[in-house]
Amino acid sequence: QVMLVESGGGLVQAGGSLRLSCAASGNIFSINAMGWYRQAPGKQRELVATITSGGNTNYAGSVKGRFTISRDNAKNTVYLQMTSLKPEDTAVYYCYTQGSDDARRLFDSWGQGTQVTVSS
Repeated sequence: QVMLVESGGGLVQAGGSLRLSCAASGNIFSINAMGWYRQAPGKQRELVATITSGGNTNYAGSVKGRFTISRDNAKNTVYLQMTSLKPEDTAVYYCYTQGSDDARRLFDSWGQGTQVTVSS
């Protein structure tokens, strides 16, 4: 079983910054992709950014140039640095990870979500 613990959400004014963190723990042999998704009220969950074990990144067009995803492979931790925040970035942000356990079984896990609220 793999657990993801997120932190760093909160309330910020438009134009401000926040940094989200997500640490994975449990039965982990290797982690491939890690990423962040978000879900605003009344909307579907959408991809924000992903990063592979090799450091390749992918961003949603709406956050490109403002958000930066990074990871610490030694700590099984992924980060999301968010700058120039806009009210439309308000959502619950979910951490996601995909990898394999000690028995080489594939897994994908989701965090519990952390609220990000951007006031205008």
